[in-house]
Amino acid sequence: MSQQEGLKKIVSHAKEYGFVFQSSEIYDGLAAVYDYGPLGVALKNNIKAYWYKAMVDAHENVVGVDTAIFMHPKTWKASGHVDAFSDPLIDNKDSKKRYRADVLIEEHIAKIESKIKKEVTKAQKRFGDAFDQAQFLQTNGRVVDYQKKITEINSEMKRCLEAEDFTALKQLIEDLGIACPVSGSKNWTDVRQFNLMFDTEIGALADGSSKIYLRPETAQGIFVNFLNVQKTTRQKIPFGIAQIGKAFRNEIVARQFIFRMREFEQMEMQFFVAPGDEMKWYEYWKGYRLKWHKALGFGEEKYRFHDHIKLAHYANAASDIEFEFAIGFKELEGIHSRTDFDLTQHQELSGKKLQYFDNQLNKSYVPYVVETSIGLDRMFLAVLSSALKEQSLEDGSSRVVMQIPAFLAPYKLAVLPLVKKDGLPEKARSILQDLKFDYAVHYDEKDSIGKRYRRQDAIGTPFCLTIDHQSLEDDTCTLRDRDSMTQERLTLQDIQLRLQQKVSISQILKQLEK
Repeated sequence: MSQQEGLKKIVSHAKEYGFVFQSSEIYDGLAAVYDYGPLGVALKNNIKAYWYKAMVDAHENVVGVDTAIFMHPKTWKASGHVDAFSDPLIDNKDSKKRYRADVLIEEHIAKIESKIKKEVTKAQKRFGDAFDQAQFLQTNGRVVDYQKKITEINSEMKRCLEAEDFTALKQLIEDLGIACPVSGSKNWTDVRQFNLMFDTEIGALADGSSKIYLRPETAQGIFVNFLNVQKTTRQKIPFGIAQIGKAFRNEIVARQFIFRMREFEQMEMQFFVAPGDEMKWYEYWKGYRLKWHKALGFGEEKYRFHDHIKLAHYANAASDIEFEFAIGFKELEGIHSRTDFDLTQHQELSGKKLQYFDNQLNKSYVPYVVETSIGLDRMFLAVLSSALKEQSLEDGSSRVVMQIPAFLAPYKLAVLPLVKKDGLPEKARSILQDLKFDYAVHYDEKDSIGKRYRRQDAIGTPFCLTIDHQSLEDDTCTLRDRDSMTQERLTLQDIQLRLQQKVSISQILKQLEK
């Protein structure tokens, strides 16, 4: 299955079962803007809870905030967004499609990487258990040439981006023979910069309005509140401030479903450290965040680090955690060492000191910052990409199943009376009443029990509880496991214990402590 076909299946499934809808669909939609349906918002909230509990509740020195979307316009001047928040864009003259120049080059590199992967796969089949992948990558002539080509392309792209040499960036695209994915044409315009911030006006009257921006990131709300938070919580360096919130970017090249949107949600944490300690904490948070992702059980091979080719103006180190989506390896989360840039800039432009007095050192300083920043919508897509599967069963039939980690699943349990009579619905609703305040429980009595199982498989419900006539006699029910499809006859007390073991988020969080 091609990447495009895989993405189409995810989009179709997300709409059919109420995870994600196109925004304003009855008016033919609004490009790169999406709405989350009943199951989507439930999954989204569970992802938020997993992030917040891991980042804030599990760390004594991290606290939360929720800052405003609208901020004083000087905020964005100080942060550099007014002058430098832009993407290098290039148009194909034949298809009239617009692309980010650096992304076109990165996708070309990804194709070379896929060639290396094919060579490795072929060698693994040829040599079997005797295959040494590390040695093969270092000694195979074809692979070495591919890797050399990747290094050369990355080096030239980095030079072009850092020097803002857009003429050379276009030349690199032409030299690599990169074609438009839509038209196949190599007829490109010049590369030019485009600022990504949305602006609007604030004030009751148009002639009295002033220009403000929709925030393009949530981090600046944390920085301008640094001292407010530090003083009210009495935190000592090192400490972090975390928040989940909406951000807005006027993405001209917005495609690939919810991977790149104009209105999106971020989960960010800014960790304030003493100057000189930033690289130690940068490595700590890289390790911790990767561990957080891997705890979901999607497979270690799904993740990799990618160090930035071009560092942002505020950073002295930056790396992305890339995830293998249905559309290939793409950025999922960024970990950045932002130095003291943000606090220093806000201090200078506002005229207010944003310094921390260190009792141990007996001096004040502007802290350095290590940032972890993950897109909630991309995390949502990562879950869908990994969870959605089509399985062939032993009886010759097939099923579509969403193997969402149980603690993230929108519903933890479906309560299903075997038939709609003989007191079974009343018994089922009585059980639901006992469970609904502890777990997200779904009641379903329509269609045959087999069809209901398939429906719950398709939305990712990890357990189904079937109430039959025996349940009326001895208070036992049949518990069905989504992944193994095995069924057990259990008492209601045993079922509650099983749910506590299998769907509790605390079990996952404890893994991160090890």
